[in-house]
Amino acid sequence: MQSTPELHPPIVALAALAANIASNHPNQGLCQIDRLKGYGVARAHIDTVIEIARHIRDEAASMLDQRLDAALASPKAPATLFAKITVVEPQTTCCTPTASGKSCC
Repeated sequence: MQSTPELHPPIVALAALAANIASNHPNQGLCQIDRLKGYGVARAHIDTVIEIARHIRDEAASMLDQRLDAALASPKAPATLFAKITVVEPQTTCCTPTASGKSCC
């Protein structure tokens, strides 16, 4: 059985940084930034990962807000704690580009 090669530590740190930011984790990946600097990862690469992660986080929050607003505006909205929220059809693209035009897909 062939084993899967380990990911390089800088790749793991970039993925962890993105996940921390996109999930709105309280630590925001600050220790990963120190690790990435120690690995010699270019500042531009770190900046790109941060931009994409923030964009995904903000896009997710906006979509949740839109669903909540739609449910509140609906005349049929039940007054229960676990009200059924209207499902919004996904956009045709997997995501929108960041403000500087970088793709997050």
